[in-house]
Amino acid sequence: MRGAVQMNAKPASLSTMVPQGLFCPSDAAGRRPVQPGRSPWQVRRTALPARAAGFAGFRPATGALPALAALILAWPALGRPQEPDALATKPPPASATQIAPLPETDEQGEPEERPESEAAVGGLGVVIPIRTDINDVTTESIERRINAAREAGARVIIFDIHTPGGYGGSALDISHLIKNTRDIHTVAWINTQAYSAGALIAVACDEIVMAPASTMGDSQVILSGPDGASAVPEALAPKVNTPILADFRDSANTNGYDPLLCEAFVLPEREVWWVEHLQTGQREFISREEKRERLGGGADGSSFSSALRRLSAGEVEWKLVESYRDVVTNETVKLRQPVVGDYALLQMSAGEAYAFGFNKGVAAGEEDLGARYGLSNLARAELNWSEELTMWLTSAWVRGILLVLMLLAAYVEFHTPGVGLAGLVALICLVIFAGAPYLTGFANFWEVALIVVGFILLALEAFVIPGFGVAGITGIVFVIVGLLATFVPDVPGRTFPLVTPSASGVWEFVRNGLLTITFAALLSIVGMFVMGRYLPEMEALRRAIPLNPTPEEVAPEDGYHGAVRVGDLGRCETPLRPAGKARFGDVLADVVSQADFVESGEAVEVIERHGNVVVVRPARKV
Repeated sequence: MRGAVQMNAKPASLSTMVPQGLFCPSDAAGRRPVQPGRSPWQVRRTALPARAAGFAGFRPATGALPALAALILAWPALGRPQEPDALATKPPPASATQIAPLPETDEQGEPEERPESEAAVGGLGVVIPIRTDINDVTTESIERRINAAREAGARVIIFDIHTPGGYGGSALDISHLIKNTRDIHTVAWINTQAYSAGALIAVACDEIVMAPASTMGDSQVILSGPDGASAVPEALAPKVNTPILADFRDSANTNGYDPLLCEAFVLPEREVWWVEHLQTGQREFISREEKRERLGGGADGSSFSSALRRLSAGEVEWKLVESYRDVVTNETVKLRQPVVGDYALLQMSAGEAYAFGFNKGVAAGEEDLGARYGLSNLARAELNWSEELTMWLTSAWVRGILLVLMLLAAYVEFHTPGVGLAGLVALICLVIFAGAPYLTGFANFWEVALIVVGFILLALEAFVIPGFGVAGITGIVFVIVGLLATFVPDVPGRTFPLVTPSASGVWEFVRNGLLTITFAALLSIVGMFVMGRYLPEMEALRRAIPLNPTPEEVAPEDGYHGAVRVGDLGRCETPLRPAGKARFGDVLADVVSQADFVESGEAVEVIERHGNVVVVRPARKV
């Protein structure tokens, strides 16, 4: 697993495409200060110091009476639901499919009018669909299509994402490709799900827009074993999770998402709360420990005694966010706190993602996307035929058919003279069976080499080495292990030649491989029986694939045309030593004597015929 690649700054011409205020300078403690008049959605992990001196001119009251007075004034806000913020309640456009962009504010905190899109005015946009499982073929295909979009002069690349996930290494490669595309604005259009690796790819883009009924998140690395899906073993968790978390954090810092929420995609133990500052309305996401520190022992942070104590100590008051405006339904939704907890992974709908600062707008179709980014032309860059073929060839049922065809073709080849069409078919099936997984990242070079070496050993055993021994057994083992290993992806715990006993995550793939190979072998045996029984009677197939001849077909032609048969009597024309000539009627034949010698003129009797070979012995009578 490779580490994350940091995203460099975008060119000035594209800087306006990112909403202002998402990138805030940090203080010495690494926290971004809250700025007055900012939208709650523009606050990312901001935190106030323990003393509020200097914050928006606010000086905490000291002493019991001032503290009590301040608490009485603040108590109505503590006890009632927070009124929806003007920015949060800004209704979406009248059209159900219109874009709902992230609101901006001016210096006074009022909504600021801006164009529907600042990304581009005119120009070409390219839509790159990601609607399959993520693997190495996906990575190479996306790189090809990004380069094609760049050559075509695209100003915006929109990734149309609908994927359940895929391989972590491939997803990281795609994330790095997107982050290194510095000359083109990248957009993740989640339509309609971006789970696991899909969420990692989405947050790597410059911004995210979502279809109305769409979800994203749930990016924990899962291993499948004999007992079902399970989390990564504790010993492997640092190796597996570290690069994934590093890439999520890098995307959060680059694109202005909350790091805690990004970590909650991956770590089920992460608990996140959404809090709001009582005086300023600033909102941020905090951990469980920070929640205890800011809200004290009260379940909702509004306990009178804890509030009095915090105000007396000069601390700033916070409360839990109770509701948010769903940008899709334009309704106020009651928020359940914590935002994510109970050992669950973060999943967000389009409305939740908008409220949490991930989703920058809602787009129901490509027309909405073109209008949002002011594009005069929007083209789609699909998979080419070779990429689609490679993905199709790696499906389990196709690989099973390839294995059956390979075994049946090999059976026919061994029952026909020379090297013919059947041998070529078997070789092609073997190359596709092992080559397609190699292209998608399932198979490594050593697995293909193991299969080749196994077949070489079997050929040596069959044609060179007499009998059946070590070479044949080793060849069979190499072929089976190599074929089985092509079903196992390159996941942690996978080692040469196949797996380690503790790597439970690979056993699901091993089991699938065993099932595929077993069923293919059984079908092949049935096919071999049927072909052995009916192949000689199939005239069309016999013309295409000649069968081995029968003994009668390979017997030499009878040069005596049936004139010399077993039991016929004749007379030697020459001495038989033991071969010579004998006459049977009008036919002079070459004969071989069963006895030692027979003199010329003696009578002989035919006792055997082997083609043109006539075996005789002295006759008892003429």
